[in-house]
Amino acid sequence: MALDLTIATGSSTPIYRQVVDQVRRAVVRRELKVGDQLPSVRVMAERLLVNHNTIAKAYGELVRDGDIESRHGKGVFVAQKRSIYTRAERSRRLDDALETFLGEAIALGIDTDEILQSVTKKLSNFTSQSGRGQA
Repeated sequence: MALDLTIATGSSTPIYRQVVDQVRRAVVRRELKVGDQLPSVRVMAERLLVNHNTIAKAYGELVRDGDIESRHGKGVFVAQKRSIYTRAERSRRLDDALETFLGEAIALGIDTDEILQSVTKKLSNFTSQSGRGQA
């Protein structure tokens, strides 16, 4: 599977974070499946024209969070997702993400109804693509 990432160099989001977010989205959307191999750090860095340390940092975060696994001498692969965080930690991380998201949306002047409609639509897209029902 060819992983096609796009980096926005002028973005306020760090490049490593863009890589992390796009890999996670690809997994949720099932564009990447459990066991799929990701490009090596060197290959990904060359493809995106970024420093290899940036990709190593992104892969390190994905490994730490259980999204991918590194197999010594073989490469990096999409991991079977497992819950590695407590309920409290998941809640804290969700709150952090919501703070960032809502701050950005409000700064853009988006009203509450539009935010809710957009979240509902996007969540529906994600759950239908991932084959997951609502929790």
